[in-house]
Amino acid sequence: MNHPEQMYNYHTWANQTILGRIKELPSSVLSQEVNSSFPTLAHALNHIYVVDKMWYLVLTGTDMREALQACMPLNENILDSVDEYIQLFAQLTDQYRDWLQNQDNLEQTVLLDNPFAEIRQTRLSEMVLHVVNHGSYHRGNISTMLRQLGHASIMNDYALFWYQEPAKI
Repeated sequence: MNHPEQMYNYHTWANQTILGRIKELPSSVLSQEVNSSFPTLAHALNHIYVVDKMWYLVLTGTDMREALQACMPLNENILDSVDEYIQLFAQLTDQYRDWLQNQDNLEQTVLLDNPFAEIRQTRLSEMVLHVVNHGSYHRGNISTMLRQLGHASIMNDYALFWYQEPAKI
């Protein structure tokens, strides 16, 4: 297994871990308002999913501007239950894993036209690692939001991932 694939497996495990923790809490916590980076946990989870989906489209050959346009409507699709997010993330994880298994060269570069930056040659591996890093950043937001709502979070650090069995959710 290559490093980007290992890191994506961590990303999947960390998402499952935080979703599993939220599932243990009263269902109302998902939509409870908090003064943070996102108005609710559901909004934060949705953001992680939408960005993961957008990058999946880019990795599979869609121009970044087109991928952004395709995913924009998903920003409004805030789900009502943790189980719905679990299912959504699981489906996308399957797509990523299939794609990763069929890649011969993750160091291959593609021309990335990023409307938030500029055009650059970008390795596929860099994009995968960006997905992981972006998810880590926002799982940190979710951990803070949980504490603000009066609940403990759960560790989902990469170093902990080394010792864990896959989360059961």
